[in-house]
Amino acid sequence: MPILLYGMNHLSAPLKVRERVAFPPEALGGAVERLLGCEPIREGLILSTCNRTEILVHVEHLDAGEALRQFLQNERDIQDEDLERHCYLHADGEAVRHIFRVASSLDSMVLGEAQILGQVKEAYARAQQAGGLRTVLDTLMQRSFSVAKRVRTETGVARYPVSIAHAAVGLARDIFGDLKNSAILIVGAGKMARLAARHLIGSGVKSVVVVNRSYQRAVDMARELGGRAAPFDRLFEEMQRADVVLTSTASPEPVVSRDDGERLGRQRRGRPLFFIDIAVPRDVDPRVNEVDNVYLYDIDDLQGVVRRNLEERRHEAVQAESIVEHETDAYLAWLRTLQAAPMIVDLRNHIHGIGASELQRFRGRLGDLAPGQEQVLQEFTTALLNKVLHHPIRALKQAARNGGGPSIEFLKEIFGLGRSATHPEDRPERLPAGEQDEEPVTPRRSSADAGREER
Repeated sequence: MPILLYGMNHLSAPLKVRERVAFPPEALGGAVERLLGCEPIREGLILSTCNRTEILVHVEHLDAGEALRQFLQNERDIQDEDLERHCYLHADGEAVRHIFRVASSLDSMVLGEAQILGQVKEAYARAQQAGGLRTVLDTLMQRSFSVAKRVRTETGVARYPVSIAHAAVGLARDIFGDLKNSAILIVGAGKMARLAARHLIGSGVKSVVVVNRSYQRAVDMARELGGRAAPFDRLFEEMQRADVVLTSTASPEPVVSRDDGERLGRQRRGRPLFFIDIAVPRDVDPRVNEVDNVYLYDIDDLQGVVRRNLEERRHEAVQAESIVEHETDAYLAWLRTLQAAPMIVDLRNHIHGIGASELQRFRGRLGDLAPGQEQVLQEFTTALLNKVLHHPIRALKQAARNGGGPSIEFLKEIFGLGRSATHPEDRPERLPAGEQDEEPVTPRRSSADAGREER
């Protein structure tokens, strides 16, 4: 029951190639339906973001890579030589490990970013709607969500901010501990200022004031953020009341000079003021840091925080990789048990068939039986045969988990069983009550959990 994964990502292909193979979200369902029409493919899913396009399939045999290459070439505007140069093909354990790493954001451009899990869930939902998932891949994807949750809760791989905006907010939180009683002044209404402001508001700050040279832009941004706007000529008046001033303007000259810093220090009477300057060129004169009770962090300071946090994420990724490895082994062990399913069904049918035949042969010797006695006789026969089957079935499942082909063949020989032509995932065996092995079940997630695009 081979599993294959074919595709490209930000490590194997440049953007100009990746964008040619990307699938729009609304096109994924139809593409999965066409994928299922390819001869060796039994199940399929397509994950497509700005950083990767990957096709995950369950196939009849491992020699199906060419079918996947041909499918992608037919679907997208891509040349054969580009596919040859930039695509990779993973099989079985490597494919399982890869999809677990992708869902856990260990294969992302930014290690530990949160968006990719939402995209994986969206790809899962669209493949499910298109009829692309059955036992093997459905279970694989459900477990990938569980693995991602373990990685995020048991490691710090996503704990440390690795963007300038996140780092600015993290620094403010480090300074004040709790930002709920802090007043934040945003100077500038550009993209970086807006992004940092959203993160600050997400931390529950007491108040947000926006100041910008264009008052209307300040008003628009303040309305969007749930704060208030102030004219630019009241900048220093607002600074007197703020705890944190985050600056991100396009000014070619400093907006806050050393003299401004000294005046603010006197007016605030020793109450500390923290500047976080994420503008290039800088908005705040570096000498402001020399003023008592006035503290300045600029873009280089924040980049230092980002570098340290990336290193922390890489350190945490070591533990995350061990979780992925353990879960990969567990899934592959479960997958091997499916190989024993047809034989278990045949074994049960064989033994219960013998039981029914012998019961019929000896039934005439018992004479007339009351309906209750007939029922007891049937229940006794069924219970006896289930007890006989209990240990052979468990032995079969354990041998399959351990990849024990010879053990399985030996059990088939001693019970006189032939090979079943039925695919195990289409005919899962069901053991009598009390004999079933307990397998962990991952809760299903809806497509409403899907997040933003991977960046």
